[in-house]
Amino acid sequence: MKRDFIYLDHAAATPLDERVAKAMAPYYTDRFFNPSSPYAPSIEVRRDYEAAKASLAHSIGARPDELVMTAGATESINLAFGGISGHVVTAEIEHHAVLRASEKHDHTLVKSDEHGLVSAEAVKLAIRPDTQLVSIALANNELGTVQPLREIAEVVRNERRARLDRGNRTLIYLHCDASQGVGQLDVNVARLGVDMLTLNAAKIYGPKQVGLLWAASDVRLTPQIVGGGQERNLRSGTENVAGVIGFAKALELATEHRKYESDRLAQLRDQLEKTLVEAFPQAVLSGHPRHRLAGHLHISFPGVDAERIVFALENRDVLVATGSACAANQGTRSHVLTAIGLAPEVADGSLRLTLGHLNDEVSIAQAGEIIIEEIKREMERVKR
Repeated sequence: MKRDFIYLDHAAATPLDERVAKAMAPYYTDRFFNPSSPYAPSIEVRRDYEAAKASLAHSIGARPDELVMTAGATESINLAFGGISGHVVTAEIEHHAVLRASEKHDHTLVKSDEHGLVSAEAVKLAIRPDTQLVSIALANNELGTVQPLREIAEVVRNERRARLDRGNRTLIYLHCDASQGVGQLDVNVARLGVDMLTLNAAKIYGPKQVGLLWAASDVRLTPQIVGGGQERNLRSGTENVAGVIGFAKALELATEHRKYESDRLAQLRDQLEKTLVEAFPQAVLSGHPRHRLAGHLHISFPGVDAERIVFALENRDVLVATGSACAANQGTRSHVLTAIGLAPEVADGSLRLTLGHLNDEVSIAQAGEIIIEEIKREMERVKR
């Protein structure tokens, strides 16, 4: 496919890396066998599948038998929440998948600050004696704000110890949706201090509808999909061999090139941010100024209609978003922007510009010029 557009929505979707596609291809043709069948070609495919899971586990510092492969991050999140019967703590700015899963339980939503940062102290205050799960994303999908997971993990560990001292046998786990942070941040489960971790292949130039849930060996999970008993009876259904092979390759590449790519994206983002802020000093930047994903730029132009800007930019082959794809699909104002206190006239003029493999200095410079022209055109229209 010829790319004659400038793509600034990598947080929503990424193209399949050619190296990933090459790794997957044989499992759609010559190596199509069901890994549960008893004959030799299927046994070989089973070995390849298990090797891919081992690679995934190695990339996050885990054991292969701690992974459950799923059809994306949303299913992984639902699996993490499925075995919980008690109170849940999460944040107002979490992804819709986490918020909707929380609504099935007695839950508390923790507020963030104006940068979208969730403090460990706020989480600590929200935990009750019957809290069983704390779920905080590694990085916010709209703002790019990176959360203090290690500090939050320490809060959960301290609560666990305090319960044991009091004779309270209620288990408490920390779940982290790292879908948006992987590829730009360290996702080693031991260093993060989490008990469960969700990842999504589609965010790192892997196949769509492929994800995983890592759960520490002492975490009790309840199957949400039952059937033939695949994935240790935790997620039934014929294994998506090609998808898992592709996921493993994508995560391997993302881990290998993480430092270089993060530095490159940060430079491009800063270039674009400087260009837009110089043209519009009244623009409002959201997300934490220091603790932010390298590829995220969230910027608001008060008084303009961001949806009109999105369509105008598309007509000029620049593809951007107003926020998460979920919120855009529902035609609603972002709950994240409301939660951090952006006034409606500011929130409604917001663009989420997320950079990735398809961007370079030339395309970012071109995008900056075009965005400036369209914002000015919209401002003139509003004045009339």
